[in-house]
Amino acid sequence: MRKPKFISLRYRYIFISSAMLLVLLTTLAITLGILQTGIIKERIEKQGLTIAKNLAAISVENLLTYNYVAVEKLVNKAADDSDIIYVIVHDKEGKIAGHSRRADLQNSMPADMISMNAIKSKTPLITVHDLESSSYAVMDVSIPVYLADSEDRWGTIRVGLSLELMSRQIRQTLTTILILGLLALITGILISNWAAQRVTEPLKRLVQVSIRAVNGNLEQKITINTRDEVEILASNFSSMIQEIVVQKQQLETHIMEIRRLQQYAQKILDTMSDGLLGVDMNGIVTSVNPAACAILEIPPEKNVKGCQALDFFSRDEQFATYIKQSLEAPISGNQHEISLQRGEGKRIILADSGVLEPEGETLKQIIFNLNDITALKKLEAEIRQNQRLADLGTMAAGMAHEIRNPLSAIKTYVALLPKKINKSGFLDKFQKTVPREINRLNTIIEELLELSRPPRYSFQLTDINHLLQQNIDLLEADLHAVNIDCSYRIEDNLPRIMADENQLSKVFINLMKNGAQAMPGGGKMSIHALFDNSWVIIKFKDTGHGFSSRTAQNIFSPFFTTKAKGTGLGLAITHKVVLEHGGSIEVKSETGKGSCFSIFLPEHRG
Repeated sequence: MRKPKFISLRYRYIFISSAMLLVLLTTLAITLGILQTGIIKERIEKQGLTIAKNLAAISVENLLTYNYVAVEKLVNKAADDSDIIYVIVHDKEGKIAGHSRRADLQNSMPADMISMNAIKSKTPLITVHDLESSSYAVMDVSIPVYLADSEDRWGTIRVGLSLELMSRQIRQTLTTILILGLLALITGILISNWAAQRVTEPLKRLVQVSIRAVNGNLEQKITINTRDEVEILASNFSSMIQEIVVQKQQLETHIMEIRRLQQYAQKILDTMSDGLLGVDMNGIVTSVNPAACAILEIPPEKNVKGCQALDFFSRDEQFATYIKQSLEAPISGNQHEISLQRGEGKRIILADSGVLEPEGETLKQIIFNLNDITALKKLEAEIRQNQRLADLGTMAAGMAHEIRNPLSAIKTYVALLPKKINKSGFLDKFQKTVPREINRLNTIIEELLELSRPPRYSFQLTDINHLLQQNIDLLEADLHAVNIDCSYRIEDNLPRIMADENQLSKVFINLMKNGAQAMPGGGKMSIHALFDNSWVIIKFKDTGHGFSSRTAQNIFSPFFTTKAKGTGLGLAITHKVVLEHGGSIEVKSETGKGSCFSIFLPEHRG
């Protein structure tokens, strides 16, 4: 687009003022010319009518007697005035009785239109026309000649008056107006130039200051004393520049702080051990830090920015699938463990995602937090192995204690068998005690086998709502029989989970039975199932005798029990089943106020 031509405000002001003055003077000249023309014409008309009336009064007698010689003398005498071009007298028939300029036309009938109109007119007639022998227009004034108290017409008097004087006066007036107008125009231009200069000079200084300000020179003062709006404008402009200086200093300070924070953040990203990978909603990699390159084994010479993430990480199927799912359903806190196959080895990373939604038109991104937990997994395996050994020692001690009691009873009866075999009632006690203790040993061995054998679970999608309701219905009658009021609240939004229904049923039944055993005199049991942040939570709460915090620390250990009768393996098995389902179990209790067991099971994401 073509840029408009720059025109100075000063010249615009002068041009507009001069144009207005020129229009004013032109209007004045035209108006005065029209008024003066009208006044002069009116005066000449009055003069012509007066002359024509006088001639009519004088020549009426000559017309009655057809004394054309006297008429001729009269018109010649009347035409001596320099303003009178001609005097013509027509008789009753319209013929020329006397002509001041053309005596040869006497007694002839005129044929021109002006003469014909004058002869026919019964009232005074004024006509302006051009005369061939004159360079000026002529005003023809004609009046009919009547006798006194008679309507008989005896002739027409015509007087031709020169309009040269009128033209001369108009020209003089226009010349005077033109000269005065020219002087006024020059004076107006000079005054406009002075006024424009008075306005534009301060503005010019303001423009120069603004240009220097645009070029970066803000350290300048503006002093303009015009005592008008320009001075106010300069003062406001000066204040604005000072404010800009302050804002600039603050902005520079903020920019330096932002740069420092950017460098600090970049340093953190470069040195942090966690990997960060940024991907926009179109699947394009926007950022990646060195830790992520190391974890994902991206070569240093490979520039991954701008690449399509799903294509670049296609060799890591689990990771590519995780990125695809995060792009399709972008939510924060989407944590997964991902295995990366690297040759014959395997690397395990813990991936978490967060949605970054910046302001403005920038597209939101998903930031993937990558943490290499391969070493941690190995350490956990070692800890679990050591814990198994420690638990094995504890279990061995507990098992020795649990087995020693039935074995001691069996040993005692076997030792007494030769001596008391014939004693009355001994064999009855023997047959009652020894099989009972053998069954007790068998129960301990079965529970130990269940606790120690490798899991053989059949996981499938399970409606936890239906499964929990089924187990509550199974034991509800037994609980009411021992005066236990069982209430439950299962929320409607529970998602399905991957579970072995038989194993989970054992967990639910065991916890409800333990709660019932803690309330031998009756009480209240409440079961609440809810969903919170990807976890299905099931709480079993009773109003039984409870136990101390020290007891709570060992409650899931094998052979630890607070009951008079019991192996102490039930809660250990419950703990194992929950762990095998990828969940956890917590217990809160206070002596004399009951207990609450909370099971956390992960929702299924498929």
